[in-house]
Amino acid sequence: MASFSGYLKSAALALFLLFTAFASSFAEEVKFSSELLTITSTGGSKHQFTVDLAVTPAQREQGLMFRKSMGRDAGMLFDFGESRPVMMWMKNTDLALDMLFIGKNGAIHRIHRNAVPYSEDIISSNGSVMYVLELNGGTAAALGIHEGDRVSSRQIGNVN
Repeated sequence: MASFSGYLKSAALALFLLFTAFASSFAEEVKFSSELLTITSTGGSKHQFTVDLAVTPAQREQGLMFRKSMGRDAGMLFDFGESRPVMMWMKNTDLALDMLFIGKNGAIHRIHRNAVPYSEDIISSNGSVMYVLELNGGTAAALGIHEGDRVSSRQIGNVN
């Protein structure tokens, strides 16, 4: 009996350690800092958003995946650290999104409107950009945001 009891204790301890290691891998949720961001139209109107910053590879990889909602004046700014062609997708993303592809100078290069949730279709910047701003789907049209409008924030580096 003593050896069977010792076996059970060892097995229980092994299962506990395995479960703890497994659970801790999920506990390492990616955290984001946030900042204010302003879009200024060519006509001079301004729209302000509070955006989460995706600046590390882990943050950019997670993005807005698995989020169930986002405030009307919220978004996520991806900083790729250099100007280059960028490709995005909507895998595991519950929200329809507008994707604003932004050059190093803060000008909106391209807008992809209402990206389809869960789609694995590639959404391309169609040129070199340094940033992508994701907003709730329909926001760009509702606010009259267009290619050529300017985006400013501390992260982009052109705060007025």
